[in-house]
Amino acid sequence: MNEEPKSPARIGQGMDYGEQADVQQVHAAVQREKREPRVGAEPLSIWLIAIYGLAVFFGGAYLGRYSGNFTGGGLDPIGAPPPAKKTAAGPGGGEQVAELSPRDRGKKIFAANCQTCHQATGLGVAGQYPPLAGSEFTNGGSRRMGMIVLKGLQGPVKVKGQQYGSAVMQP
Repeated sequence: MNEEPKSPARIGQGMDYGEQADVQQVHAAVQREKREPRVGAEPLSIWLIAIYGLAVFFGGAYLGRYSGNFTGGGLDPIGAPPPAKKTAAGPGGGEQVAELSPRDRGKKIFAANCQTCHQATGLGVAGQYPPLAGSEFTNGGSRRMGMIVLKGLQGPVKVKGQQYGSAVMQP
């Protein structure tokens, strides 16, 4: 009756022996297969996440506790005192610490910073460096002298009625 003739099987047109040309059957076979596993797509272990979380928590707690609020308020702006000198073992067998008295520390600082220009006696050099001994400029208090030692002195200075100022005193 009105039957269409079936097309002959395609032979030799890119299909193997026993292979089907039905698209739905071919795709059904592909969908049944599982994907190939990929390296690096595994999820992180919950234990590893917990360890990292604890490390971040305790690191933050430590910084919060011992940071001093990240301010310099607890720091000494001039610097820490010099370390104590250790001498040989004393009579008790342990090491003894020898500290300098304030007077000896002052002598040491004067010898290192001031003695070259102002001489060991503190009388200075006439016309170049002012005298320190007995001058009204140095008897004004220890703060002024400390700032001169730390920062230096620039500009003219009148000491004992004489004008000094040609040389700049370095700290």
